[in-house]
Formats: sequence, structure tokens, C-alpha cells
Amino acid sequence: MPMDRSSSWGSSHSGSDGSSRGHRLVVLSVECLKGSSKAEEWTGDMLETGDIVEEIKIGNMSMTAPFKNGNTGIQKILHNSFKSKETSIRVRIRRGSDEFAELLACIVPNTGSTGGRKQYMLRSIVDPNYTVGFVDRTETECFALQASRGSRMVSALAAAQLHDGYVAYPWQKKMQELLSIPNSSCFLSILFLPKASDRVPHRYNDLEDTLSRANAWHTASQASGVPILFMNIQTESLLTKISGEMASSTVNAGSLSDLMNLANVSLYGFEDYHGVDIGVVRAVRLWFAPLGGEIAVEIKIKEGDTKLGFAIGRTEEGFIHVTSVIGDDQDSPSTRSGLSSLYMEAKRARKLLVISRISNQKVLPWMVSPEGAIRCYDTVSLSQKLSLHRHAKVPISLHVFAWDQQVAMLGNANLRTQTNPPIALALPPETQTANIANTNQIGSFESEMPSSGSEFRQDRDTAGETSFRFHNFSLPNNWV
Repeated sequence: MPMDRSSSWGSSHSGSDGSSRGHRLVVLSVECLKGSSKAEEWTGDMLETGDIVEEIKIGNMSMTAPFKNGNTGIQKILHNSFKSKETSIRVRIRRGSDEFAELLACIVPNTGSTGGRKQYMLRSIVDPNYTVGFVDRTETECFALQASRGSRMVSALAAAQLHDGYVAYPWQKKMQELLSIPNSSCFLSILFLPKASDRVPHRYNDLEDTLSRANAWHTASQASGVPILFMNIQTESLLTKISGEMASSTVNAGSLSDLMNLANVSLYGFEDYHGVDIGVVRAVRLWFAPLGGEIAVEIKIKEGDTKLGFAIGRTEEGFIHVTSVIGDDQDSPSTRSGLSSLYMEAKRARKLLVISRISNQKVLPWMVSPEGAIRCYDTVSLSQKLSLHRHAKVPISLHVFAWDQQVAMLGNANLRTQTNPPIALALPPETQTANIANTNQIGSFESEMPSSGSEFRQDRDTAGETSFRFHNFSLPNNWV
């Protein structure tokens, strides 16, 4: 805290003449234990190491130099004052021959002290980070320390360390209030596991093959009309237990010399201290984002609605999208919500209207198995859920991919029958930059959307380790 440099209280000028004291005179001196939060101990207004203590006041008790038994005697007084809960203390010091300052502090135990006896220190009232203690020094040593202030400041700068710690954070509140979709992120990705080799049993294709499949999936998705852009790609290590022929066929990572063999492998192994063979699978995670963010669409159900007015299908890459809408019914739920208009706009832009979430749950493909099957959602269960919404008269909350920023910002504001325009989930600025960079990568959607009379068939859907076969149903029977 700032110091009063005047000598307004206590008469101790008898020690101001250094020559009369002698070079071997022992005095009570200040030792700075911890600096202030703004390093103000170096400004001259705070107590510094080497300052000579002239007077101490604790409550109604006042002591002046010389102090009986030096620091040992003062520590006893501080101990008794702390026990009696008289912890307010005022210290007046001398610096040089004619400079005085004082500190108002409280007495606290010095937990960092060494030795058998309990030591006490002074903590500033204004800045709790600033603490000082007392030591015995000769007057000559004190003057030398005061003269070395500049070099000690440089040493303190070199020794200064930055400290870190943990602070509490209201995660639930932030996720509920600040996310466009409460408790759900806008980060989208798909994980590609290395493909099992078709030629050699118990082996997997290399990392380059996994990267190539991720690249092909992304390019094919864009070419089919899915409005996404590339954000990032990374390898992801997954631990698994291996044994038998698989353990003997993997690349060993038992020493540093083996690291050069791991550059392009998808699976390598090592033995833990229990003798168990551990395998490390190197998967690839591809991060992507919609070109214009996500748009929320709320479909409200009324009495008398017999259909929602749209059909859904799935691309080869696992994306759920709207395949057709009723065009002649102006009072269908899809028309009232603006979904039909969004579908027509997407069709004019030669893009698919991809459904990314239903009731805030993501319905995007998220993994590719070692067999090469894409883990995704089937249209049968989705159609059943949407139909149940209609029967129960419960509104449906959908999110769809926008194909440009303007569509995302406007949402359904220009759609003629939408009461509450949906919210656009804006992407960060770097996404817009990536959008420009990916312009040449996005293939145009050449094939027209199937009409209501055309055949739309799904022969097989393989997701993860299980396979299930869809009914071959024509588009008019796939309405919800």
C-alpha cells in the first residue's frame, strides 16, 4: 500500500546518523516475502528489503528501536498479539538517512517459514498479496541492500514466475443460455476407422487409405448436393486390446527406433507392464460445417392434418434430406412452417435440403466402421417418429442446412406463411473464408429431385456392425 514518508509519529531520529551507530550495529530490518499484485514494492512508497525498522505499533503498545532481542523478541510479541486477536499493526521504517515510510498491516502466521518455532509475518491491509517479515541485519548490510535496489529489481524480474490454477465455471448455465441449440454444439464431424484389409487377415489398411476414404466421402457428399464445406481433419488414437495373430502382425512400438515405422500405419501395438498387448488404432476425424449454418424450422400440427406434407430419404453418404413436398396444399404443415419454400429454394440452388436435427438431436452420419459401413439414421424410424408427432399433435422442431449465408440470416423471414421466423445458427468468420476456398470443390447437383411419381428405393442400410434391409417403397408411400 502507498506509504506516508513523513515522520509524523514516533521519535526515532536518534538512529538517523549512520556513522554514530558503527558498522557492526545489528538492527531490525524488513524482508519482503511476497510482492504486491502490481509490483508496487519497487516504487519506493512500499516497504522494501533492507529497510530499517524504527517503530512498531500494535494496538495501544508502541515500541521504538533498538528492539530488545531483535527479531526473536519481536516474534514473541507478534505471537502473543495474534493469540489475543490483536492483529492490527503499524510499522515505520527508515531508508537511508532521511527517508521514512510506514505500513498498515495485519499479523498472520508465516506458513512458509523454516525451523522449529512458529514465525509470523505482516500482510498489507490494502493488498493481501503483499507480505513482509523481519530479520536481523547489520546497519551496513541494510545500506548495501538499499543501494542494490536496481540490481535486485532485475533479479526479481528474472525470478518472477507466472502461476496458474483452477476456477469454477457455470457450464450448465452457459450451455443453456448461450448456445443457439441448448446443450448441443454446432461442431459436426464423422470418424473414419481404418478399413480391415481384404487381402491379409488381422491387418488394416494404412493411414493414407483412411484419409483417402474421408476425402472421397466429403467430395461425394458435396457432389450429391449436400451443402457442406471442409473445416479440418485430424488423426485420433483409440486404444484396444489385441492378441494372437493380430498382436504378432502389428507394428511394434516398443522403442524409439520403431517410431519411423509408425508414420503411415493404422494399427500399432505395445506391451504394458502387465504383459498385455495393447493396440493403438489411428482413426481419422473429419470436421465439416454447413455452408450457411443451420436454420430452425418449427412444424406446428393442427386438427385435421392427415399428412405432414413432405417425404424424406437418405443419401449414400448417410445424410437425411427432404426428397419431395406437397405443392398443391397451401394448408399442409410443411407449407405453413415454410419447409416447402425452403425445399423449393434449395432445389433452385441445386442443393439438397438436409435435415441435421430432429427435436435438437443430431441425425447426421457420425462414424464409418472397419467394414466400410457408414453409421447413420434410417428413414423408417425417422418417419415413424415424425408421424407420431402428427398423431400426438406435438410440434416438430427441425434444423436444416442452409446453402448460403444470406439464407441463414434471413431464415424464413420472407416465407409467406411463417409466423415465427426460425433462428439461423451463424458460423464463425473463418467458415466464410473456408466457404470461398471450397467454392471449386463443391460439385453441382446435376440430377433433378425425383417427382412424386418416380421410384425412390433404398436396398440396404449398413450402420456400424449391424445391417438392416428397408422395404422397397415408392416415393408416394414415403410421406410423413
